This record gives sequence, C-alpha cells and structure tokens, in this order.
Amino acid sequence: MVAATRILVTGSSGLVGKAIQKVVNTCPDARYARKEDEEWIFVTSKDADLRDLAQTQALFDRVKPTHVIHLAAFVGGLFRNMKYKADFYMDNSRMNENVLSVSLAHGVQKVVSCLSTCIFPDKTSYPIDEGMIHAGPPHASNEGYAYAKRMIDVMNRMYADQHGVRYTSVVPTNIFGAWDNYGLEESHVIPGLMHKCYLAKKNGTPFIVGGTGAPLRQFIFSEDLARLFIWVLREYDEVSPIILSVPEKDEVSIRYVAESIAEVMGFNGRLVWDATRSDGQFKKTACNDKLMRLLPGFEFTSFKDALAQSVDWFVENYETARK
Repeated sequence: MVAATRILVTGSSGLVGKAIQKVVNTCPDARYARKEDEEWIFVTSKDADLRDLAQTQALFDRVKPTHVIHLAAFVGGLFRNMKYKADFYMDNSRMNENVLSVSLAHGVQKVVSCLSTCIFPDKTSYPIDEGMIHAGPPHASNEGYAYAKRMIDVMNRMYADQHGVRYTSVVPTNIFGAWDNYGLEESHVIPGLMHKCYLAKKNGTPFIVGGTGAPLRQFIFSEDLARLFIWVLREYDEVSPIILSVPEKDEVSIRYVAESIAEVMGFNGRLVWDATRSDGQFKKTACNDKLMRLLPGFEFTSFKDALAQSVDWFVENYETARK
C-alpha cells in the first residue's frame, strides 16, 4: 500500500540529510518523528543527477513524492567557488529548476529548499533577516553559487503567483554535526578544526588555527536543524524564506570553538594562532526572531553538548568519514 505522504529528500548523503534520517526514525517527540502515513525516501546523486531533466523526471516517476526536501547542491570551497563561478551558477540553477518544475508537473504539494547565509548581500547591516536577501550583491568570491540559490526564492514566489503552490525555502546558519566533510582544505570551520585537532593529538604536534580567533559565528547542530526542517515541511505555510538559527546571544568566537574542540577531544598540547592567515568576515549575525515567533518553545541543543556528540562521532568513524 502506497503511503499517503511520500517525502523525497535529495542530497541525503550529507550531514543534514543524515540528520533528518536519524530524527524521523529515532526522535521521541511526535512532532518531529515519522508519522504512520508517511514514507521517507532518501536519495543521493547515485540515484539521479538532478542537473539532468530526464533523470530528474525518472526519479520522480519512480518515487511519486507528495512532498520534497531539496538539499542537493553543487558545492565546493573558496578556491573552487572563485575559479568556477559559471559552473556553480549553471549546475545549481539547472538542479533547482529541474526539481521545482518536475515537482510542479507531478503535483507535489510542498517543496522545502535549502539556501545559505552566503546569499545575503556582502555589504549589509546586522543582524541580517529574511527581508534582506535581495538587497544587494553577494560577496564576489561565491556569487555564482549565491545567485543560483537566491533564484530559488524568486522561483518559489513566481510559482506561488502563477500556480498557487506552497514551495518555500530555509536559510540555516553554520551547520555542524555527524557525517560532515572533514577535509583539511575544503571543509567548514568546525569539521576542519576537529580534524586538525585530532591529527595534532595523534602526532603530538601543536594545534594550529588560522587567524586570530576573533570572528563570531552562529552554529546550529545538524539534528536541531533536522527537526526544524521537519517542522517547516509540516507546519510552516509561508512561501517567503525563514532563517533557521540559534539566537544572536548564542553567537560564539572561533577562539571559543577551537578551545572547546581541544577540551572535548582531550588535547593537552599547544594551541597556536597563525595570525598570518586571514580572519575573513568578522561577523554574519542572523536574526531568528521569525522562527522564535512561530515556534517559541523550540529548544536548541547546547553548543558544548552538540560539539561533544559531533567529536565522538568523528573519532569513532575517523577511517570512513569524508576527508
């Protein structure tokens, strides 16, 4: 018997997709757990290249989804973003256009797409909020990726106006958790620092961190984000994007992050700050007032608890983790 609600999750091999899979299968809170009439289908690029319209159509023909969480994206580090701007724009645009157009053709009731805080204007005031996405150009270093992601919001609004569908998007801040990419050159800050600290402890060398540690960031645990994705899918009825982030008061410095990783990992050696490396942008503070107004009782996992879980997973799965 075919389930009444069939939820297709694209890009499910990454940390967010894996977290959603864990939450729907194990969460004790019925608000976020799998419902009896739901079937969740998690797919990766091995199942279909979403840049290809025919493959996207074939995937939807097989799965017959009623709802979609669209996580798939063509991503890379700073160097790749700068060198291949056109590729990042075209590949992500094709992927997003295919997913939305095929969703419409198949009568999908709701699509939730994942954006990124990098889509916000390079020159802006803080904290940033949902109304500022299109208020100026993004940073030139990742403009291909950023503009492709911005267009999801544009398409959602146009699809709503023309077809009356509820396609929406979320904007998470810096995500961390199990199943991340721990590459020393291509990873985000927390998984990269975890890997560096692990190697420093193993080799008896200093834990060297680039920059001064002064910049501030908001970090959201992947399992908290997974619960919020499920809430958005089931309960958030707006087409306009929503920022998914911890409050501004929970913003922490990179120095605090590095020192916390060293503490959790039991590293007792020297922590060295390489001030010859750029700090990057000092802050990217995001406002989560809209989320807290709509879901006032949501409780985020504390940074230290989430970090401990993330470090434990990385250490236990070091040999097979992406790096």
